[in-house]
Amino acid sequence: MRYSNYPNPNPINELAKAAAHGRISRREVMKRGTALGLSSALMASILKLESTGAQGTPASGQPVGYSIVAPANVRTDLAGQRINVVGPATGPGEPFYEAVVAAFVEATGIETNFIRGAESATDRLSFYLQVFSAQATDIDACEIDVIWPGIMNPHAIDLKEAFDSQGVEYFERIASNNTVDDKLVGIPFFTDAGLLYYRTDLLEKYTLQPPTTWTELQEMATTIMEGEGAANPSFTGFVWQGAAYEGLTCNGLEWQFSNNGGSIIEEDGSVSVNNENAIAMFEMAKGWVGTISPQGVTDFMEEDGRGIWQGGNAAFMRQWPGAYALGQAADSVIKDKFDVSPLPKGDAEGAQNADTLGGWQMMVSTYSEAQEAAIEWAKFATSREIQKSQAIERALLPTIGELYQDADVLAANPFFERLFDVFNGGAVARPSTASADLYNDVSTAYFTTLNSILSGSADDPAAAVEELAGQLEDIMSEL
Repeated sequence: MRYSNYPNPNPINELAKAAAHGRISRREVMKRGTALGLSSALMASILKLESTGAQGTPASGQPVGYSIVAPANVRTDLAGQRINVVGPATGPGEPFYEAVVAAFVEATGIETNFIRGAESATDRLSFYLQVFSAQATDIDACEIDVIWPGIMNPHAIDLKEAFDSQGVEYFERIASNNTVDDKLVGIPFFTDAGLLYYRTDLLEKYTLQPPTTWTELQEMATTIMEGEGAANPSFTGFVWQGAAYEGLTCNGLEWQFSNNGGSIIEEDGSVSVNNENAIAMFEMAKGWVGTISPQGVTDFMEEDGRGIWQGGNAAFMRQWPGAYALGQAADSVIKDKFDVSPLPKGDAEGAQNADTLGGWQMMVSTYSEAQEAAIEWAKFATSREIQKSQAIERALLPTIGELYQDADVLAANPFFERLFDVFNGGAVARPSTASADLYNDVSTAYFTTLNSILSGSADDPAAAVEELAGQLEDIMSEL
């Protein structure tokens, strides 16, 4: 079954859309939300929605959702039940997600309301914890970050039976990551790793090869900026995620690990961030701000940098794989002018490439009043069929290994084949296992300190890192 029609309007969905596009006032949102019986946390999330105006078009030029095929053997005996699912933020991923929801409604008859999540993973987690701590029934199923299974475990049902019934092999290391006390907190939905995007046309123009070290990237970015700046004053060398949020934790871990600077906190629980190799990389990154990177990069999240990159105004970008399909869209000015590679490594002895493992899982709330319908959604969204479709249209990396050899997937994203080994045993994991349910505290302390170094509010990076190590040791002592 292929996607054909969007579901009928849902009051909560329509309220969220109206708020996102500025069609109603905050007062009216509160009034309608109260009438619908929404919790204060859910209404606060709706009030935070901001429209980016970005929709994204598949590189094929076909309508969004054209490749969606519903998996076989979906349940139809739950028709008429209603569930709320939290998905991506308003932005490029929204139309495709709506198409998946529409296909699910068409196939199962389950009325499904798509609630847009916050762009910042940190804000999204805060929202989830508000809702679940109150044991509210506003959320039936939701996407959770790869680092949250330990935090979400008390609020999630065990999805092991649903996982086993899928009949496909997910990456074992991601499934293990999602398992807490022998309970599967979330079914792997899509995976991620930080990548280096580079402009092939500009490297050819300046007779350069893709950089293998951060020093080489810095030198190349400077060369290209000097050459392009006269004709395009807006051109910059390198964009990345520098705001004080989870995205900076990912960038920082890549910098320090790639320079043999440890994993922030090691598997045995020891704090390792305070070392000269890590500090050297933080100081190097600080030097990028206002030189090869915009001064405002310390406020950048994913979409900020991607907007500059896709507008043709950057030579290099650190980003997740999903930006590939957007860059290859028919109306993209950089279509067929870029490629990707593993991120560079440092110059210290023992340096190696480091790409932070990311990705999202589908969880079902233990407070849901429609758990069977929510489980059916989790199975549908994480199925082989939907993972293949979102790989083709959105360049989201599957959590099912066989799709990395699928001819249709590789035709859309030839670079996927080069990434199989990364997810089958590579990539660098954030210290969420070692810090368990305290990971959010660990990450917040880390990205806050790192942002202060990058922005210059911390005068002495070495002293800031030493203080950070003390904070992390205090946090870990609570385990």
